[in-house]
Amino acid sequence: MTAAETTPTFEGGCLCGAVRYRFDGLPLSSSNCFCRSCRLASGATPVGWVVVARQHFRWLQGAPALFNSSPGVTRGFCARCGSPLSYQHADSPGEIELTTGTLDEPDRCPPTREIFHADRVAWAPSDAQLPHHAHGSSEPPLPG
Repeated sequence: MTAAETTPTFEGGCLCGAVRYRFDGLPLSSSNCFCRSCRLASGATPVGWVVVARQHFRWLQGAPALFNSSPGVTRGFCARCGSPLSYQHADSPGEIELTTGTLDEPDRCPPTREIFHADRVAWAPSDAQLPHHAHGSSEPPLPG
């Protein structure tokens, strides 16, 4: 078997099918995010994200409309159906984050942590089995 035959491939896209993407290799991370910005951008709490290396990612069909939601942050969404698709931060140019729910097979990328737990809406469910980070994942997890 060659490396190409053993490298996992993931595809996804928006609700209407106008925008499609693909990445090769396992995600760098997978998180549920409770931050206010993600809530407002998606209308959901939490929002699942997979982080992938930009070099292993490509848009297959169409391209997202872009919105600068906060300093250094660009969010991508389908201009036709509104599906939130991507998140890119200027501090991490080699990475792109994709909403887990837009993957064709989201069960392949379950979250391994919860971030911005300090912003969690009280009624939003939280997975007690996952590490919780008050803010970003660069901080140590909250005590269990």
